[in-house]
Amino acid sequence: MTTSYGHGTLAALMAGNLAGTLSLKELLTHGSTGLGTFDGVDGEVVILDGEVYQADATGRVNHVTDPNVMLPFASVHFPGNDQQAVTVTATSKAALQTALTTKYQLANVFAYVRVSGEFDHVKVRIAPKQTQPYPSLLEVAKHQPVFEQTHVSGTLLGYYAPDIFGTVTAAGWHLHFISDDRQFAGHVLEFTGGELTGELEIFDSLEQHLPIHDQ
Repeated sequence: MTTSYGHGTLAALMAGNLAGTLSLKELLTHGSTGLGTFDGVDGEVVILDGEVYQADATGRVNHVTDPNVMLPFASVHFPGNDQQAVTVTATSKAALQTALTTKYQLANVFAYVRVSGEFDHVKVRIAPKQTQPYPSLLEVAKHQPVFEQTHVSGTLLGYYAPDIFGTVTAAGWHLHFISDDRQFAGHVLEFTGGELTGELEIFDSLEQHLPIHDQ
């Protein structure tokens, strides 16, 4: 089994600690796949096979190569040898989450899923970059732009955490999406689709990095 590496906490973001506290270069030493956000909660980050993409508040997707960009929050890991093949008929986000959580008995473990296929509709939100003095994440959430795409092929990826860890990271499933053409991405709000295939991974340990905040 593999280790899930988390940098920063959801509680810190809720308290308005949105400044980047870890470089992308350092983060990638802990994982080649994952998700997160940049300094000031600047957009939604997707990391696939060591390649880093940022969906910004305009809806544009940027291929990020600057190793010095900073992140206040991220979850990453190196895919291991214990991945399980997954095939699901995903009529909705809720249906996918329920099917995975129930079938693989995830209620009390940390897990990761990556599935790809054709989606009838995907709705995402993207956090806009904030400036100091930073608001809480709850305030940011009130003004997040929403984007939608129909008939799009792409990849859905994200992490599952037990409810008891809800102040450390997002409880339940935290999912991001990126299209195959790398032109559409974000934090998933809703989707509808057909058969999706990919991998699911259950972690046997969690490494949580807790940065020191100036605020």
